[in-house]
Amino acid sequence: MSCPECFSGHVHEGDPRGTIIKLHGLDTYATEPTSGAPIKGIIVVIPDALGWEFVNNRILADHYADKGGYKVYLPNFMNGNGAPPELLDSLRLVMGPGNLIYKPYHIVLVLTGILPWRRANGIPKTHSRVKDFFTELRTTGEGASLPIFTAGFCWGGKHALLLAHDGVEANGRPLVDAVFTGHPSMLDMPGDFEKLVRPVSVAVGDGDNHINPAAAEQIMGILEGLPEGAKGELRVYEKCAHGFCIRADVKFEDVAKAAAEAEDQCIAWFDKHLQAAA
Repeated sequence: MSCPECFSGHVHEGDPRGTIIKLHGLDTYATEPTSGAPIKGIIVVIPDALGWEFVNNRILADHYADKGGYKVYLPNFMNGNGAPPELLDSLRLVMGPGNLIYKPYHIVLVLTGILPWRRANGIPKTHSRVKDFFTELRTTGEGASLPIFTAGFCWGGKHALLLAHDGVEANGRPLVDAVFTGHPSMLDMPGDFEKLVRPVSVAVGDGDNHINPAAAEQIMGILEGLPEGAKGELRVYEKCAHGFCIRADVKFEDVAKAAAEAEDQCIAWFDKHLQAAA
């Protein structure tokens, strides 16, 4: 179940440089490395609750392209039902002290933002759309010959884990070669991790309300105990809360540093599994 922390955080400054294309039936933000180097593989970003249009998610896609030399896609998996960015400001006012006069107004804004999002974006309702996209990507065009990785966050983290489960294939090939997930939510514990057959790297903050320290330790044990070819890793970032990979307050140097290190964790994980995916 999503919670207020899934809709909390900060909007980042920047101008995404990618283009909007239609890919396998979905509007998609597409970006490539500015270096012009040969593409090593494909990363598909499955976003947090703010969806494919959220500037932070598009900037992150650009970072992945430049840091890793990957083509990066950020599809409209929510069918236009991402949470509005204004929700971040309203929720911050609701959860913070003071502002008693304006709080009722912002409470209404929060409810009218979160409740429709929940109705539209339940995992059972949306996962077929995600899976269909990856199936088409794997079996047609460039995805048939290039490694395919996915990075999922919060809501998207759940989808990313499901794609790495046993039996999720097309033409005898897994839909994803490796997975990175930052602060996944809506988890079924421990099953979502016990069923993994593809390697997964997880990034969580030590203040994550979805994955507390005990749960993080449990997940780490499961990932390390999986068979060869599916073994994973988990890294805990100090002084970070749920959502830090996407919506960190970059005015704070330690939090900005953690978000950048999580980007590096993702790219290093995919680079590590390039050879096995080839």
